[in-house]
Amino acid sequence: MLKEINVIGISFAVIVAASLTGCASNSAKQDAAGPAAGINSSGQVVDSSKVEAGTGRAVKGINDWEGEISGTPAKGSKFTKLQIGMPMKQVTDLIGPPTDQGSYITGKAFIPFYFGPDKHRYEMVYKGLGRLIFAGGSIGDFSSGNLIWIIHNANEGGYR
Repeated sequence: MLKEINVIGISFAVIVAASLTGCASNSAKQDAAGPAAGINSSGQVVDSSKVEAGTGRAVKGINDWEGEISGTPAKGSKFTKLQIGMPMKQVTDLIGPPTDQGSYITGKAFIPFYFGPDKHRYEMVYKGLGRLIFAGGSIGDFSSGNLIWIIHNANEGGYR
């Protein structure tokens, strides 16, 4: 019995090591292939709709909210006034209403008995500035949330 458990443990360790090696080589391939989708070689966002989470700079913001900033702000951008963790109302008070906006649910909405944040996302698009992504709480409340991702894009068209 002990020998059988040891074999299972070793097999599990080999599978985990192989998975990690695969992840490392995928990351190396992505780096060798060039910049991430939607971002040019200078690190500027050229297509906000193609930028993926995790490709920006990780930031810790107000009240320990964790978020991300992608791209570089345009000169005089209103987005430089913003901080990760700001509530949606504070953001619109600071920089005004968006050109377009919308919401969508996340996978966390389907976890039974999950009462934490980020059950839905709310996206605001500002023409010539970029996009702001907010993490919201309960599934019925699509009008609030905290800023978790700033995507700077001076070429933003203004619509989702």
